[in-house]
Amino acid sequence: MKKYSPKAQEKVERAVHEMKRGELTSGRSGKKVTSRKQAIAIGLSEAREAGAKVPKKVSSSAQRSTAKTSAKASTTASKKTAAPKKKTTVAKKSAVRSTGKKAKAS
Repeated sequence: MKKYSPKAQEKVERAVHEMKRGELTSGRSGKKVTSRKQAIAIGLSEAREAGAKVPKKVSSSAQRSTAKTSAKASTTASKKTAAPKKKTTVAKKSAVRSTGKKAKAS
């Protein structure tokens, strides 16, 4: 399955070539584009305006939320495999309180 239509690929290719020649400028500020990623983004934007088949933009907040959920899932998976902690007995707790030192294990 192709992600981009041929028209979109042409727009991106043209934008990258213009960037390499130093002719591609940013839309708002008018500065020269030096980043390859920025040139691709400009090409995809022009393709969207022309009506070419291009995947939807992913907002930065959506990227953060997916990163959070994947990180959360990995931490819960690691917690499930961890060994359970040993419980401190009542006798040991009372010994620590009275002497201020840890009691020897019997």
